[in-house]
Amino acid sequence: MKSTLKLTLGLASAMLASTAVSNVAYAEDLTLCWAAWDPANALVELSKDFTKESGIGMKFEFVPWTNYADRFLNELNSKGKLCDLIIGDSQWIGGSAENGHYVKLNDFFDKEKISMDDFVPATVVGYSEWPKNTPNYWALPAMGDVVGWTYRKDWFSRPELQKEFKEKYGWDLAAPTTFDQLKQIAEFFQKREIDGKTVYGASIYTERGSEGITMGAMDVLYSFGFKYENPDKPYEMEGFVNSDKSVKGLEFYKALYDCCTPPGASNSYMGEGVDAFKSGQVAMHMNFAFTWPGLQKDENVGGDKIGYFANPKGPDGGQFAQLGGQGISVVSYSDKQESALKYIKWFANKDVQAKWWSLGGFSCLNAVVKDPNFPSSQPYAQTFLDSMAIVKDFWAEPSYAPLLQASQKRFHDYVVAGQGSAKDALDGLVKDWTSVFQDDGKM
Repeated sequence: MKSTLKLTLGLASAMLASTAVSNVAYAEDLTLCWAAWDPANALVELSKDFTKESGIGMKFEFVPWTNYADRFLNELNSKGKLCDLIIGDSQWIGGSAENGHYVKLNDFFDKEKISMDDFVPATVVGYSEWPKNTPNYWALPAMGDVVGWTYRKDWFSRPELQKEFKEKYGWDLAAPTTFDQLKQIAEFFQKREIDGKTVYGASIYTERGSEGITMGAMDVLYSFGFKYENPDKPYEMEGFVNSDKSVKGLEFYKALYDCCTPPGASNSYMGEGVDAFKSGQVAMHMNFAFTWPGLQKDENVGGDKIGYFANPKGPDGGQFAQLGGQGISVVSYSDKQESALKYIKWFANKDVQAKWWSLGGFSCLNAVVKDPNFPSSQPYAQTFLDSMAIVKDFWAEPSYAPLLQASQKRFHDYVVAGQGSAKDALDGLVKDWTSVFQDDGKM
């Protein structure tokens, strides 16, 4: 899930507008719409193989994340014909299905023997299904993503720091497995001097304008016991969203922000987090997995200096992580649906998916991620697998935008601005979300 957000990762070079892979004229061209970032660059390279095999040209409309949702949701809502294929945010599935923007793919999957059982289950639910947990498919899982953590492995391994940490906390300084451990590590590094430079504990999501602080806070709240609704009564949120466990989770997130983040971290999301880690400011860094290939290659903090770990466990042993990523859909207003479906069929192929991973995309195909060699294929591959096994996602309702706006305000007002209590914030969120669902006629 990445709707409207700011990326300053130095990504997506020269991919901010309409892009074609060559000037060769083809009998037919498809336009694929997505965000402008490194995975999109990898997809351009990958798609050259599709053109060679099919004779169908590929054009690309890549828009910066800051404009991604506005640009393409407006395109869909106006029934525009720009996009033949679209890699849409996971949160768009509900609205796009109910409003007729996407082609339903069930018959096509059956005809081509493409089984959703061949994909990581969480990505099928998160990127393809509407209604959720029903066999109604509107996208093929395309780009797996999840919130996890990187850490300065080189700092953690220093003997003098290991000795000091063990004496203070009674356990070996290593990648944390619980949130209590994570906070102890963050406190240990906060304002510590390393190599003549003052460093800080952790970079976490606090951004207010799009979805940042919701992605960060939920990443913690899930493991503390937060639930969106009564499992036995949809849309009943009282006592679940604002449960005692949820309150403790939000209090923890604020405590982590207050104790252990670098200066100027009041509006931080993916780009700011990468900047903090790459500049050597922080010991740990919360971010989506798509950032890991670039960090691994970084001369200053990558290679043997960086380590990865999945989101830690909460007080009662719960362990979950915020889902990211997207599926690829055929736009119902396209005049080239037959060719677009050929692309979907090609993209679902095992060899194509294996190459997608090798180029820097994150495959969702079981045959790729469950290959015995996958965990050793990249230093972060095992953490990606571990993280994708514990994912949860934000509301994918057609009204997800006002639901997200409410959580952004409530979380930021409490965590960053210090207004009221965690209980106040979550009680207010129940009220906000109830109003949205009442307007939708669902309560």
